[in-house]
Amino acid sequence: MKKRISLCMMLLTIGVIGGKQFIPVLEPEGVGEVQEIKVEDDSFFEVHYIDVGQADAALVLCDGYSMLIDGGNRDDSSLIYSYLREHDITHLDYMVCTHPHEDHAGGLPGALNYATVGMAFAPAPDYDNDVFHDFNKYLIRQNTSITVPVPGDLFSLGSANVTVIGPVGMADDSKLNNTSIVLRIAYGETSFLFTGDAEREEELAILDAGYEVQSTVLKVGHHGGASSTTYPFLREVNPEYAVISVGEGNSYGHPTEDVLSRLRDADAKIYRTDLQGTVICSSDGKQVSFSTGKDMETVQTGQNARYPQMAGEVEYILNISSMKFHVPTCQSVYDMKEKNKREFVGSREELIEQGYSPCGRCFP
Repeated sequence: MKKRISLCMMLLTIGVIGGKQFIPVLEPEGVGEVQEIKVEDDSFFEVHYIDVGQADAALVLCDGYSMLIDGGNRDDSSLIYSYLREHDITHLDYMVCTHPHEDHAGGLPGALNYATVGMAFAPAPDYDNDVFHDFNKYLIRQNTSITVPVPGDLFSLGSANVTVIGPVGMADDSKLNNTSIVLRIAYGETSFLFTGDAEREEELAILDAGYEVQSTVLKVGHHGGASSTTYPFLREVNPEYAVISVGEGNSYGHPTEDVLSRLRDADAKIYRTDLQGTVICSSDGKQVSFSTGKDMETVQTGQNARYPQMAGEVEYILNISSMKFHVPTCQSVYDMKEKNKREFVGSREELIEQGYSPCGRCFP
């Protein structure tokens, strides 16, 4: 409760951030109706899903206001610095560190080296790791401290409303992914959901708490990892579009076929930074449009880039002991005992019906 009062008091008392008039929109207790701000004809809204490889970074721009959600890895600091300079963003009204893993927090010092920041959000005021210490150090240089938001907090970004809907009851730091700050941005009749690396447990907690999650565009959780973007969560979000921030040829096999299959089932059009570079989504308050850094509109974004789905029959290698199936080139196949190895030609669905599950190493 103290954190909620602290944030609300800060938002109410700050009248100007970075020389701009700031009008907060607050819902101080529990789950409430978000007040819709009218979108004027001259209003402007964009989300830049920045290509930072196997990491996350998104820049939200609305009516001259700006918010950076994560900053990629440490090696992305110069990229984030250059991106802000290229778009003449010398002040960030908000900076969000969804959680302290390097692929989200590592590049934030690059932003703080170029731009001033009004408010900085993180799921806790301190973490004992190097990247979070660096993030904090650069904030201190700007006389800015971390604000810990709680679910139900609302604030405005120009004509857009931002609602904090997570983490809900995920205080256990043993799984930092589930401490991710989750934000839903509403702009007119369009909406955008950012989930950090939130996994199944946090997704279910958000649903159980009753927060509005339906969104036009979903930034897919955990780079398309199988433990996020679960069917129950995806059914409620019901996105028209999904954006996956993921590195080309990454060692995790992201995005996994499990997640791509769920997104296909949801009939969401998929955009991916590994295949299309930086993805920019624009909204006029009624509908959204996309542009990409690479002219690859015909690329098969709904397929696993490493092991594309093939029409008809596909060759797999089965382990009849572990009941796993693999692509033939998987390292696990070479390590497998010959007595447990079986060749199979057919569909993935047939194997699952027979009780086999996909390998977590090659993601067939």
